[in-house]
Amino acid sequence: MKTQPDKPQPRGELTLQLVTMASDTNNNGDIYAGWLVNKMDLASATAAGRLARGRTATVAMEGMEFLSPVRLGAEVAFYTHLEDIGRSSMKIRVEVWTRDQTEQHARKVTEAQFVSVAIDGHGRIREVPQPAQKL
Repeated sequence: MKTQPDKPQPRGELTLQLVTMASDTNNNGDIYAGWLVNKMDLASATAAGRLARGRTATVAMEGMEFLSPVRLGAEVAFYTHLEDIGRSSMKIRVEVWTRDQTEQHARKVTEAQFVSVAIDGHGRIREVPQPAQKL
């Protein structure tokens, strides 16, 4: 996704990239907020699973504000960045950037912090393997 050098850039690793479809929109052609949150959780879970080297569960989502709408047909990119890691938990920042079909440059749509815990095959909290790999 092309960005302008004098403007803010995505932070982290590109973890998920999608194109929005008509079934994801309201009557005005804007993407549902729930769709966006769902995909942000998916990106966070992907990053957390890689860090934990296994199964994880999202336990919290913090601080989300929408800066602009996402339109039908837009390319949507989800970037993840590890903010903190504990014994069994990981705080992962997810930034969402989009580019409409008629635009040349990406713009930031929203961001939020997701907290995940590593869990074992029985659904119990387990330690994150150390040293944890970077995202």
